Amino acid sequence: MSVSVTPKAAAQIRKALVKRGGGVGLRVAVKTSGCSGYAYALEFADAVTEDDLSFESEGVQLLVDARSLPLVDGTQLDWVREGLNEGFKFDNPNASANCGCGESFSV
Repeated sequence: MSVSVTPKAAAQIRKALVKRGGGVGLRVAVKTSGCSGYAYALEFADAVTEDDLSFESEGVQLLVDARSLPLVDGTQLDWVREGLNEGFKFDNPNASANCGCGESFSV
């Protein structure tokens, strides 16, 4: 089981960690909400907790809790620019449907 990032996403994570003054990596989680049932939650982590499973990808640390991992296993985060917007895009092989905004999904 794993979660990964593209080189562009890794560069953005490193840049954000430097800008905020540090941190150990990016925490990826899933919460029940959104129009499709589940929503991704991202936050920068200052420490690894006992509930975190740690994955290294492209030189950055990704932290995922055990409850979220089955829903995001195999997911790759990319950093994309679409029109005037830019942000993380999730390529989740477990998602059977995504909402139009790309913020929520169902399995």
